[in-house]
Amino acid sequence: MALSPYFMPTDAGDNAFTVEAPKIKFGAGALAEIGQDAAALCMTRIAVFTDRVVKDLPALATVTEALQGAGLNFEVYTETEVEPTDRSFKAAAEFARQGKFDGYISVGGGSVMDTAKAANLYATYPDDFLAYVNAPVGQAKPVPGPLKPHIACPTTFGTASECTGIAIFDFLEMEAKTGIANARLRPSLGILDPTNLASLPPLVLGANGFDVFSHAFESLTARPFTHRAKPATSSARPLSQGANPYSDLACRESIRLIGDHLVSAVNDPTEDDYEALMFAGMLAGIGFGNAGCHIPHAMSYAVAGLVRDYQPPGWPSNHAMVPHGISVIVNAPAVFRFTGPACPDRHRLGAQAMGASAEELADQAPGDALANRIEEMMRATGIPNGLTGVGYSMDDLDNLVSKAAPQRRLLDNAPLAIAESELRKIFTDAMRYW
Repeated sequence: MALSPYFMPTDAGDNAFTVEAPKIKFGAGALAEIGQDAAALCMTRIAVFTDRVVKDLPALATVTEALQGAGLNFEVYTETEVEPTDRSFKAAAEFARQGKFDGYISVGGGSVMDTAKAANLYATYPDDFLAYVNAPVGQAKPVPGPLKPHIACPTTFGTASECTGIAIFDFLEMEAKTGIANARLRPSLGILDPTNLASLPPLVLGANGFDVFSHAFESLTARPFTHRAKPATSSARPLSQGANPYSDLACRESIRLIGDHLVSAVNDPTEDDYEALMFAGMLAGIGFGNAGCHIPHAMSYAVAGLVRDYQPPGWPSNHAMVPHGISVIVNAPAVFRFTGPACPDRHRLGAQAMGASAEELADQAPGDALANRIEEMMRATGIPNGLTGVGYSMDDLDNLVSKAAPQRRLLDNAPLAIAESELRKIFTDAMRYW
């Protein structure tokens, strides 16, 4: 097979990529089978993770009824924080240690799924909290062995946490997001039931959709796997390998589905929209679970971590927060204008998939055409107008840059080199778009 020119190898680059495929069940009504799925994974004492909002939604009732029907013993944990912190991860891990569970089920968004991953990890292999956390914040210690089985049941579609070995949290001491990344964190099974999306408010749908798009497009434009240094051993190959032919396939279709369905899903949703968006989220999760994200996600950690007073409508929170999908997409147009020259063909493909016309592509550079189309869709779905829309100003520029700059795992996965000077320019350009 002849690889795309984008994957032309370098002298010191890798010559292989690893396919880590999640196990997924997809379809309306699939959640009702979870009792059988848990029994098949030999779960007998189960920790069911959710949050204070999802606990009152039909999804959790479906899960608990199915577990009861299968005769399984379980305990429900509802103290998950939306946008989890090191504090909430530690509390969940303590619950898991005391419960001595042999299986985990998460029912909710990315916050719930990531919290269950962390609880499973620290209860199975106790260690100093920072031991497993990504460098340079933590020690990035490998997970020592297999975890207990975990069935992830998303009630949103943006994070695709059911597909990845990544758990993200706010590290309160540093006022920044970081995470844990290891293939062993990937859930044993993800159950994707599109009917769960009917409960999402419009802005939550929009933020989820843009997170999916950014997962997919960042993976499509990530540094090629052949441009990453070849690891000393096969096991040392990183989870985020860079763009590769496998991730490309999933990401291209994910972007097309978002371009076709996101605006209508926010403003006048149909069952077809919900199914398409849930499937797009799964595809993007497969893509970035192998290729990895880059600049928009690195910047998002600073945007979420330094928030002062923005409180988004539709989220179950009484404190200031910038939801993850919003913290990513407010940066994205500025980023893709910057990265466009590095791989113009891929930016052109993204612009086309998101709905840019032939005339727009003929008249504009590919990065500009994509950025303009993203901005149009942001306006059509009620997403805030850049960083000023979530409470930032030029007075915050130094802090934003200093908090994003250490995210080298993400920044080094970009298609071109980026240092603090480039971050400063992109943050400046992301302040306002219209």
